[in-house]
Amino acid sequence: MTVMRLPVFLLLAGVLSLAGCTRYQQTPLYQLDGGNLGVPTGTQGVAVLLGPISIADYLQREALLQRQLDGSLTSAEGARWAGNLASEIDQQLLRQLAARLNSQNLVLAPAAPGFAPQVRVALAITRLDSGPERPAVLEAQWRLSAADGTLLDGRLVRLEEAHRGAIVDQVRAQSLVVQQLVEQLAQAVEEYGNPPPVAVKPAPKPAPAKPAPRPAVPRIPVAEPNRDEAEVFRF
Repeated sequence: MTVMRLPVFLLLAGVLSLAGCTRYQQTPLYQLDGGNLGVPTGTQGVAVLLGPISIADYLQREALLQRQLDGSLTSAEGARWAGNLASEIDQQLLRQLAARLNSQNLVLAPAAPGFAPQVRVALAITRLDSGPERPAVLEAQWRLSAADGTLLDGRLVRLEEAHRGAIVDQVRAQSLVVQQLVEQLAQAVEEYGNPPPVAVKPAPKPAPAKPAPRPAVPRIPVAEPNRDEAEVFRF
């Protein structure tokens, strides 16, 4: 009996192990796509402090959520994000914005001591999702401030991108709306981070100097003969 049970036990263990491996391999992982952007080469580009960045609570997880027609959210079956989505968004925003500005001088808040930003970008993402029959939607608010805290610009945005329904195409559409948001931020930073040089008015030309007046020539008095009132007659 022992000889007969051993092969059956080994066979059952192999089947369970194969089933476990098969189940693991059927769960694909997804990441946002930043597009064909290279590494910035500019070392003297505009200095930007990116943050604080706030992400909606429901996005701070690995589950890939699906927006249903009634507005509810459900976890996608057999698919998830390759890590925490909020952290992925932070890194995508930093890398994409640096590439579009061609600047290495971008830092996520809080900045290290000694970093002097020219502009600060604060961002709040309140929605980023899609569904089998719902487009990819990104809702956010961003504010651009000067180094001294003066508000330069700000905007509420809602971006949409259609897709074909499959998970892989939904992720593509979500990636596109993030790229569109970064494009807006890059345009604002370029406008306010590199202000045009102030035109300097040329100094007025000095008026031509008036010639110095010639010194007056002293008048020499002319001696005139004295005439007596009496006249002398000679014969």
